[in-house]
Amino acid sequence: MELPSLLKFMMLTDGLKQLIEWIAKTAPSQSWLNNYPMVKTLFAFTLACLICGSVGSLVVSNRMAFFSDALAHCAFAGVTLGILLSLARHDVGSMNWNYIVPMVMVTFGIIVGLAIAWVKENSVLANDTIIGVFFAGAIGLGAMMVNLLNRSTYVSPESFMFGSGVNAFEQEILLLVTLVGLLILALVLTFNSIVFASFSPSLARSRGIRVRLGNYLFIVLLALIVNLCITIVGALLINAMLVVPAATAVNLSRSVRQVFWWGIVLSVAAGITGLWLSDVVLIPIDRGPSIQFGPSGTIVILCVIAFFISLAFRILRDRRIPSGAVPRPALPT
Repeated sequence: MELPSLLKFMMLTDGLKQLIEWIAKTAPSQSWLNNYPMVKTLFAFTLACLICGSVGSLVVSNRMAFFSDALAHCAFAGVTLGILLSLARHDVGSMNWNYIVPMVMVTFGIIVGLAIAWVKENSVLANDTIIGVFFAGAIGLGAMMVNLLNRSTYVSPESFMFGSGVNAFEQEILLLVTLVGLLILALVLTFNSIVFASFSPSLARSRGIRVRLGNYLFIVLLALIVNLCITIVGALLINAMLVVPAATAVNLSRSVRQVFWWGIVLSVAAGITGLWLSDVVLIPIDRGPSIQFGPSGTIVILCVIAFFISLAFRILRDRRIPSGAVPRPALPT
């Protein structure tokens, strides 16, 4: 990163710190937001949930749940490659971890995603088989260098698997803010064409929509989302945040646009509520301090509970439809 860009980024980081400090000081003294780390964590989880909820409907409609899960696990190899590059440069300062490791992780994720798409187009194998091959290769590469994680101040094996939103850096939050802006632009320009192509690729091509280019661009966007949100939510849980709120939204909605907005609302609501519960709910034990729920896991459990409630709602709603009428699904199945 060049010096002028680095200075601008540091100024934005200072501005974010001041905003978080102001919110923490303004919050009531007995509030759960009356401290800097919790406000910072709220920013991180809210942004991550907003991003995941925004693209969840597209992941579900394009049947990419397994694909996004593979990208999440491929990040394991990406982060170890980033650490290896940092060590090779003999520069292990905090600035190095915070910039080089995410850059390598995102680049590796994009390459893997595009490679999966290319092999799918040029192979007779089933999609899940191809994804499974890349999945295995990335996990194997990461496992070969897993000991590098012990030398990293950027990420630990536990935080990588289950998320470390509580310990999120201000730089990571700024990256998420930038990603939100990029995501809004991408959705405004391509949302309708991606949804159209998910229903009928051949019809979309006949209407002049560049389906292949749209698929590749969406894969790049999804790789960015997975790899930048993974340090907040965790590799084992990021796919749940992409899929479960959108699946819940399908049960509640009658159109694709309703699925999109419901997915955002459910994801952000689960994020804020889950973070609050993980902070205020204490499990007493006989010896030692009380135990708190992990925020990422709590958020995912709330999403799963909401899914089953919405499923019951849809079953009851469909039973009221007159006999002979077939309810139209909101998304292709």
